[in-house]
Amino acid sequence: MAATQPPVTTLPPPPASRATVPAADRPSRRLARLGWAALGLFALTNAWAVAASEPDRMMGHLQKIMYAHVPTAWSAFVAFFLVFVASIAYLWTRRDRWDHLALASAEVGTLLTAITLVLGSIWGKPTWGVWWTWDPRLTTTAIMLMIYAGYLALRAFVDERERAARWAAVVGILGFVNVPIVYMSVRWWRTLHQVQSSPRSMDSTYLVGLLVNSIAILFVLAWLIAARAEAARLEAEAETLAEHRALGPLAGERRA
Repeated sequence: MAATQPPVTTLPPPPASRATVPAADRPSRRLARLGWAALGLFALTNAWAVAASEPDRMMGHLQKIMYAHVPTAWSAFVAFFLVFVASIAYLWTRRDRWDHLALASAEVGTLLTAITLVLGSIWGKPTWGVWWTWDPRLTTTAIMLMIYAGYLALRAFVDERERAARWAAVVGILGFVNVPIVYMSVRWWRTLHQVQSSPRSMDSTYLVGLLVNSIAILFVLAWLIAARAEAARLEAEAETLAEHRALGPLAGERRA
């Protein structure tokens, strides 16, 4: 009589924990936490600045739009400076991580520039009586928006990834020339837009609110760029993997 085998006991899978989280998912989780923290900080600093400052004598509560308008414009400048630096680094090293940083910074900077123009129009309608005027500051900012929108369009229409990165790097370097022109436009030409304020020309309450909001939106900027650069890296890896799979049978036939 044959001996019977003991029943095989199947153990349930261990519960999910931080130790079992795939390594590829950890950056996305860290970025998600950073994003919530950055957005929460920006919401808190804006709420505090608006509540703590008195209405302006000339513009009333409308003046408080600067707590979002000015830091957004400054952060767009920072983003385009990163495009400039990353583009030079990519042409020098040809490393994809610099191209991913340039792409992410360009996308975020373009978004922030569009928000800057929208907020400026909201402020300009009751102040100047029009939503838009061809003021030097507004005009140069609109040109800056079109330059980097063209940068993104170039990357989208060139199929070969390396060629698109090279051409976009050149545009990212040359396009940055317009950024200091935007900043200095209110000093070089007669303009409706006010000249940049200084700590001496601002009330301390407005100044502190502006500074804390600028720091907060820099955290938002860092989160957006980091998240988009990580997405660009994953997209490049997926595209490379798809190419290898598509060329696999052909490569096997050639070896045979």
